[in-house]
Amino acid sequence: MITSFPDPTRPLRIGTRGSALALAQAHETRARLMAAHALPEDAFRIVVIKTTGDRITDRPLKEIGGKGLFTREIEDALLDGEIDLAVHSMKDMPVLQPDGLVIDCYLPREDPRDAFVSRLYGSIAEMPAGARVGSSSLRRRAQLMHARPDLQVVEFRGNVQTRLRKLDDGVADATFLAMAGLSRLDMAGIARPIGTGEMLPAIAQGAIGIERRADDPVAAALVAAVSDLATALRVGAERALLAGLDGSCETPIAGLAELESGGTLRLRGQILLPDGSLCLSGEREGQPGDGPAMGADLADELLRRAPPAFFELTGISTDRGSPPKS
Repeated sequence: MITSFPDPTRPLRIGTRGSALALAQAHETRARLMAAHALPEDAFRIVVIKTTGDRITDRPLKEIGGKGLFTREIEDALLDGEIDLAVHSMKDMPVLQPDGLVIDCYLPREDPRDAFVSRLYGSIAEMPAGARVGSSSLRRRAQLMHARPDLQVVEFRGNVQTRLRKLDDGVADATFLAMAGLSRLDMAGIARPIGTGEMLPAIAQGAIGIERRADDPVAAALVAAVSDLATALRVGAERALLAGLDGSCETPIAGLAELESGGTLRLRGQILLPDGSLCLSGEREGQPGDGPAMGADLADELLRRAPPAFFELTGISTDRGSPPKS
């Protein structure tokens, strides 16, 4: 247990985005660190950092640079010493991190499922042909069009509150959110969870990662006390799948690793064409410590099964010697 910092007059600074959900995640991180190390609240300071992804909300992410738009400024602040820890939704994290930074702490994972939210209908199945579903996620759009090509999909970006306002304004008849985010905001009651057999979630959805400088021993000792092994094993397998598929924000990819009651790890993965016309799925089961190898192996299988046109339309690279996109 750490009871003091090298400089007790300076609070440890936790960097985060400024949305209600991001702040809830930062507060959870602070609360867990306080409890683990018997530290007072004033030993920490939450620092809000506005990212490019937060500033530009009128265009799809793929048009302005992808997932890194929600992390780049925060990671720059971490590298520059302006903050000591960064709290991230792991589904937003590129597969590669900047030199000098590491994520080796994951808080206990929340519900990874997607959520169906509508003022008019109770489920996807209840929606009539031609109904409008708002989503900016290529994965959710592709999965929906694969299952219900008779529905309309409209662009729908913004935080939870913004998306709910758009529903009220009639921009769409329904939308999707993450159950994890709704639970952390005490809003789970507004949505219906979608089973993972119907809509496989995003890689690492529901997981919070804490990023630090690799050469900061105080931060390393602090976060080690709150890291959840089960979440680390699951996220490690899923992100290995993502890395093997060269996953980016331009690629509809889904994946979920689950620890089974028998002590094994089950990993499911899925890749789709953006228009939903083709969906390829696979799974692996093995020992929890073999998750990264399972992810890489499943990625290879999905790539082998995909026709050549798939790679042209999704932007997935088949050059296994090149680094994954971020």
